[in-house]
Amino acid sequence: MAVSKCSRLCGPLIRELLESVDDVLFDCDGVIWRGDQAIPGAPEVINLLKKNGKRVFFVTNNSTKTREMYAEKLGKMGFNAKEEDVFGTAYCSAVYLKHISKLQGKVYLIGSDAMRQELQRVGIQQVGAGPDPISGGQSDWANVPLDPEVKAVVVGFDQHFSYMKLNKALLYLSNPDCIFLGTNTDTRLPLEGGKAVPGTGCLLRAVETAAQRQAHVVGKPSHFMFDCVASTYSVEPARTLMVGDRLDTDILMGSNCGLKTLLTLTGVSALKDALAHQASGCPTRQGMVPDYYVESIADLLPALQ
Repeated sequence: MAVSKCSRLCGPLIRELLESVDDVLFDCDGVIWRGDQAIPGAPEVINLLKKNGKRVFFVTNNSTKTREMYAEKLGKMGFNAKEEDVFGTAYCSAVYLKHISKLQGKVYLIGSDAMRQELQRVGIQQVGAGPDPISGGQSDWANVPLDPEVKAVVVGFDQHFSYMKLNKALLYLSNPDCIFLGTNTDTRLPLEGGKAVPGTGCLLRAVETAAQRQAHVVGKPSHFMFDCVASTYSVEPARTLMVGDRLDTDILMGSNCGLKTLLTLTGVSALKDALAHQASGCPTRQGMVPDYYVESIADLLPALQ
């Protein structure tokens, strides 16, 4: 397939690409669904890929759902998927702490109940989940009681993020031996109608600034999320395709890991963004240029039927 980067994937090229891969990694929101609606044709694409012998995995930076919750959502939308196919940042954070950091102690969690559940499933206790209102003055805040068993601070999406949580994270992280983990650096979560809300990256940046430390990030574009999949299923990078809608997470992770990359235009990034990266001449930005693009993953259907 001697084609230039950022080529439109169509015609015989689709079948040629699919024949060159064994495994396909899909981001979720903006790629296979938008909110609670499947992208038209997406369930058929996923199910036909599996029927044709491809292994399909779902890799998402969203930390607000467990693998079980994702499998349930996929099933309701008509996707043939099971829990073991899903690699979200809640699950990957638990894997990192258990098997890479070999954490001996508790986690101070700025994050969702799903993160609490995934930590619990690997035997890690947490403190911090849920609202934490502030009271008193600055002297009280600086001397707030801490759990001496906390050996890690983990930051994911937390709708209850507060000044007190930021304060406690700073205090725990003043111990240089305290592990500092972030799920992802996405700063904005796009919504329908061009609107957006702040993403986990905003919360993580606040904690990094307060603690004057940089977190280790498990989500895309980090290599670790792909490593989670590869170590479980013996995935070969050169025969793997990453399909996503964000150049700075999905496509960059694919480039970082030596995967083939496909941008779908049903989500965040536009074709003009990819072309601007390509024309920039900047080596860093070249990692955000996909090998191929499609209007929607439904464009793959003719080659699969």
